[in-house]
Amino acid sequence: MLNIVCKTDPISGKDLFDAAVRPYVMHKSDESSLTIYFESENNRRTYLEVPVEHPTSEISVNLDNPTDDMIAEG
Repeated sequence: MLNIVCKTDPISGKDLFDAAVRPYVMHKSDESSLTIYFESENNRRTYLEVPVEHPTSEISVNLDNPTDDMIAEG
């Protein structure tokens, strides 16, 4: 499993050297985990309030190449 630790607050941009006493968020999947530390609880809440974009849910065009020989037409 890949474990990534980010000790730069994504809201303030400050490097955190005492991360063990800071608020954090952990994102986990089956293959990896990401731990992000924050300068303050307020920055952590701000981070959690950022809306997540799902651009593929808005695609109304099929980008697949439906031809049998998989040759781009055009």
